[in-house]
Amino acid sequence: MRLANKVALISGAAQGLGAAMAFRFAEEGAIVFIGDLKADIGNQAVGEIHKKGGKAFFVALDVTSEQSWINALAAVVKETGRLDILVNNAGINIREPIEEMKAENFDAMLAVNVKGPFLGIKHAIPLLRKGGGGSIINMSSVCGLIGHAFTPEAYTVTKGAVTLLTKTIAVRYAKDNIRCNSIHPSTVETELVAERLKDPRFRAERLGEVPLGRLATAADVANAALFLVSDEAAFLNGVALPVDGGATAD
Repeated sequence: MRLANKVALISGAAQGLGAAMAFRFAEEGAIVFIGDLKADIGNQAVGEIHKKGGKAFFVALDVTSEQSWINALAAVVKETGRLDILVNNAGINIREPIEEMKAENFDAMLAVNVKGPFLGIKHAIPLLRKGGGGSIINMSSVCGLIGHAFTPEAYTVTKGAVTLLTKTIAVRYAKDNIRCNSIHPSTVETELVAERLKDPRFRAERLGEVPLGRLATAADVANAALFLVSDEAAFLNGVALPVDGGATAD
C-alpha cells in the first residue's frame, strides 16, 4: 500500500473533495483524521471507511480558530503519536463580484481559505519535523493560477495567496524533509456544485474551458493528492499541479 501506516489530517473532509481524499488515502493504508465542523456527516464518513477495512477518526476542526487547530492536532498525536500528512482542503466561495462584495464576506473567505491553511501549517510543521518529515497539500484552484472570467475576484485573491504560501513553505522547510505542494482543480462535479451544474449555461461555460471536454471528478483530484503525498512524488516540492483537463494550458 502506498500510504501504509501514514497518519493524515484532512480539513473539510466530511464531504466533497475532502471525503474523496480521505477514502482514497485510507484505501492505500493511511490512518485518516477527518477534520470538520460537521460531526454528524464526518462520523458517517468515518463509518464508511471502517466498513471498507480502513482506519479513520473524526476530529472537530474550525480552521479559522488557532485553538481549534491546536486541539485537533493534539487529538491526532494522542491517538497515533505522529503526523505525516496535512491536507488543507477546507474552503468557501461567496459568489459576489468585487463591486458587490460585502467586506465581512471577504473577511470570511480570507479566514477560511487563507488563515486556515496558514494556521494548519504553522502547527503541523513541528509535528512533521519531529517525525522526520512529511507532506503538506494545499487545495488551491485554477483561480490560483489565472484570472478566471467566471469566478468572483475575492475567491481568486484567496486561492492566489494559497499558491504562494505553498511555494514559500516548500523552499523554507525542505531542509526538514517537509514537502509542500498545491493542487489546482477546475470545476469538480461534487454535491456542493451539483445545483449550479443543473443550469445549462453554467455547465456549458465550465465545459467550454476544458480541452478534455468533461468536468473533473472528485476521484481525479483524490488521485492527484494521493500521488503528491506518496513516496512516488518524493522529489516534488513547491509544485502547483493543475487538475483541469488542460484549462490552464492556453
